[in-house]
Amino acid sequence: MTQPVLICRPGERGEALAVALRAQGAWVEPLDVMQLEALPETPAQRRIWLDIDQYHKIVVVSPFAANCLSDALDRYWPQLPVGIDYYSVGSATAETLHNLLGVRVHIPSPARGEDTSEALLALASLKTLPHQRVLLVAGEGGRTLLTETLAARGAHVTRIEVYRRVYQPPSAAMQQHLKNGDYRALIVTSGELLEHLAKWCDQAALNQPLIVSSHRLATLAGKLGFCDLKVASGATPAALAAALDRSCNPKGADVDQGT
Repeated sequence: MTQPVLICRPGERGEALAVALRAQGAWVEPLDVMQLEALPETPAQRRIWLDIDQYHKIVVVSPFAANCLSDALDRYWPQLPVGIDYYSVGSATAETLHNLLGVRVHIPSPARGEDTSEALLALASLKTLPHQRVLLVAGEGGRTLLTETLAARGAHVTRIEVYRRVYQPPSAAMQQHLKNGDYRALIVTSGELLEHLAKWCDQAALNQPLIVSSHRLATLAGKLGFCDLKVASGATPAALAAALDRSCNPKGADVDQGT
């Protein structure tokens, strides 16, 4: 019997991933354990939006953050301010920024092999930043690597948190899938999500294929007890679908169904 591929990416990005996986014949089941919610605007945030033309660079960490940034600029800037360089960790965020704002976006080099903060920080234009004002548009919590590294390189960094992640338990049916390892593969692209899901993963699940989007996540997964780790070349639907195809359909191998 065909087993599902479990995914936990929320919203439109999750649906795009599901479409890519289904295109190669996978049965996809969303876990629906996280939602993204835009945060109410504060007076301090309003001042940042009104002064956004004072920033040299804007770094956006996710497509949802890009949507929040676009909404703010629509409210306060009928015409987009010029002279700002835009950066994003991944190509999906860059595409969202380009579609919403019409801007060109700096992303990690494909030669780095991963869409990660580390890969973004390797860009030559972010190596030295004396007296540069950098705005980091992100969600609540998360890693501090970008903020700390950019500041260490001379930038005056302002971090603005525009959304929150709301976690909930998997449904009873999905908890059984996780408990029994009853799935073809689990795909996770966030450390916080991985730690959240690990609460429901018994040994059977820890032995099933886990596909992650970076070596950093693979390291975390190993510490959590996951044994069969597959690292995709990035967090895009195409990269994750390719990793599933490589890991679960090895060339020259047949699946023994007991016949």
